[in-house]
Amino acid sequence: MADAILLFAIPGFLGLMLLELAVTRAGQKQEARLLGYHRADSRTSLAMGVGSLVVNGAWRLVEVVILGLAAGLVPWSLGHGWTGWAIGLIGIDLCYYWDHRAGHEIRLLWASHVVHHSSQRYNLSTALRQTWTGEYTVLFFLPVALLGVPVEIVLACWSINLLYQFWIHTEAIDKLWRPVELVFNTPSHHRVHHGSQSQYLDRNYAGVLIIWDRLFGTFEPEGEPVVYGLTKNIRTYNPLTVATHEYVALWRDLRTASSWRHRAGHLLRGPGWTPAPDAARDMVTA
Repeated sequence: MADAILLFAIPGFLGLMLLELAVTRAGQKQEARLLGYHRADSRTSLAMGVGSLVVNGAWRLVEVVILGLAAGLVPWSLGHGWTGWAIGLIGIDLCYYWDHRAGHEIRLLWASHVVHHSSQRYNLSTALRQTWTGEYTVLFFLPVALLGVPVEIVLACWSINLLYQFWIHTEAIDKLWRPVELVFNTPSHHRVHHGSQSQYLDRNYAGVLIIWDRLFGTFEPEGEPVVYGLTKNIRTYNPLTVATHEYVALWRDLRTASSWRHRAGHLLRGPGWTPAPDAARDMVTA
């Protein structure tokens, strides 16, 4: 069911991208802030999206088994009524927040998630620039199955959450009505998340509800124009490089680390972490 939702949405994705392309091309004549589309960049995003669909399709059976095992541990089911759907939708959204946050704060997970931030453009094609190595994500959604939400509803709510996030990858929509901006994730909020400026880094992790960022202290409103991409951009449109470049950098750091403690730091700390200088060694070499 979950895969079917995403597959049936593909024509809508393509149609909305064509509409956005027309809107941004017209808007570029009036607004300098609109970057619009770049052929090679969008081609790479589409390639990453197709690759992700193939990998996720192959992995889906494993996810069903894992979620089914978790659901089998509890002696109740919330059923297929409104209660199961409500808890599924809210629970998936909360779990997505922590999954997404972990993808920014743990370098091993960042090596997978960095793919989505590698474009220096921001449009609906960017939404399709997805990782090929996100198999760990299912672990973050186990609590929803453990609450008794049926596996098929867990998967459907997961897909609905991802579908919602497609439309927020655009510069063509400015800030919305204030009550909407207070509760929901919007293009304005998510532009911040894709920003490379210091005030925008590691902010606005929300999927659907921005209330999680407000609650857990990671919210940042859109202020100065966003500069998209990474703090150190990779400057390539090769999908294989986009998919693996951070793993290569991580392996390089692991190989040259001077201790297992440093290797653990490279794996489990944030992407910008580096070992503190060895004071004793510095004294000897001074």
